[in-house]
Amino acid sequence: MPGTTATRTPRLFNRSTWPEARRIADILRKETIGGALLLAAALAALIWANSPWAQTYQDLRTLEAGPAALHLNLDLATWAADGLLAIFFFVAGLELKREFVAGDLRDLRRAAVPVAAAVGGVVVPALVYLTVASGAGARGWAIPTATDIAFALAVLAVIGRSLPDALRTFLLTLAVVDDLIAIVIIATFYTSHLSMLPLLAAMVPLAVFAVLVRRGVRAWWLLLPLAFACWALVHASGVHATVAGGLLALTVPVLSRTPPAGTRNGTPDGPGLAEHFEHRFRPISAGVAVPVFAFFSAGVGLGGLDGLAGTLSDPVAMGIVAGLLVGKPVGILAATWLVARFTRATLDEGLAWIDMAGLAVLAGIGFTVSLLIGELAFGTGETDARVKIAVLAGSLAAALLATVILRLRARLYRRIHQTETADSDHDGIPDLYQQP
Repeated sequence: MPGTTATRTPRLFNRSTWPEARRIADILRKETIGGALLLAAALAALIWANSPWAQTYQDLRTLEAGPAALHLNLDLATWAADGLLAIFFFVAGLELKREFVAGDLRDLRRAAVPVAAAVGGVVVPALVYLTVASGAGARGWAIPTATDIAFALAVLAVIGRSLPDALRTFLLTLAVVDDLIAIVIIATFYTSHLSMLPLLAAMVPLAVFAVLVRRGVRAWWLLLPLAFACWALVHASGVHATVAGGLLALTVPVLSRTPPAGTRNGTPDGPGLAEHFEHRFRPISAGVAVPVFAFFSAGVGLGGLDGLAGTLSDPVAMGIVAGLLVGKPVGILAATWLVARFTRATLDEGLAWIDMAGLAVLAGIGFTVSLLIGELAFGTGETDARVKIAVLAGSLAAALLATVILRLRARLYRRIHQTETADSDHDGIPDLYQQP
């Protein structure tokens, strides 16, 4: 009617812009391959650790390498956890920054859902763990709070090939925000001792790195030594060295304000170094860093069925399984429902809350960061072994339950997927980084 303004009902999980959907699809393909490698590495470690040659696996983990003069003669397991996972957090930081600066999540209404879900998926599992474990196990409260995106996507590649793009994007974004929260948790709660001098010194190479990348410098021979210096100094400070990866990522520009070097007609506000670095380092993170860490961390003796049953009856192990299998989906669903309730948003056409439930259960797959926090919380020993078994058991249970839920809706997902892939309306849509 004249003089009135139509109010459009906000929707949860509506379709992304075509360039963003194309970019997310590329990321998902790489992470899915990485997830398959992660699973293979974890399985190999488990088989080796439970074979007659289990001691050789432990000997390999404790083999030291690195310059002793720099106090970096670390065992291989530590290099994997402190060194290679810094690459993982660097890529996660790049992805998160790109999402909020140039991706669809620069729209606060889109960002509210996965961010709120990630926060709920951290707080509730921690509370569930503390309720079940309590006592001496309280230090491990953060173990069930992080979603392993590579592991989850590897499962999704098998059970949910036709899952709508909006749900895949939501899972990816939630996991990336999870990783950022994990960086903050590690830096804040799992720093056993803090040496201020190395920490302050780390700001020098970090600042130089920031200045160079802001000016568009891509020379690896210049940037990598600065990144390594920052990492080494953060490691020496007592703060977990993976935090350096996140800090370095946040300095990298997403949009370029100047034409790229060597071109005459560069596009202002075009893609910055974040995209370049992400393309370079994501294959290293997904294909090398995470699988190698999984190999050195997942090898634990199960002790047969009796030993497994005894381990899973331990309060710490029970808290982890409950946090992953119950706390994670409840936290994600509750936070998403609250956002929908207060914004009066509805689910996108064709989707229902059972779809959200399946995705929330899938987010209960915790591996890489969960194992890392377990080592930081309890060190190596009997409790750490129980943590590893509990993380594996909880993640496996979450994967199986998510499979059941999502397979119930497989026919609907195939119909939505056919509609999305047949839609040619995206033809001619400019890339996010291009000017009209």
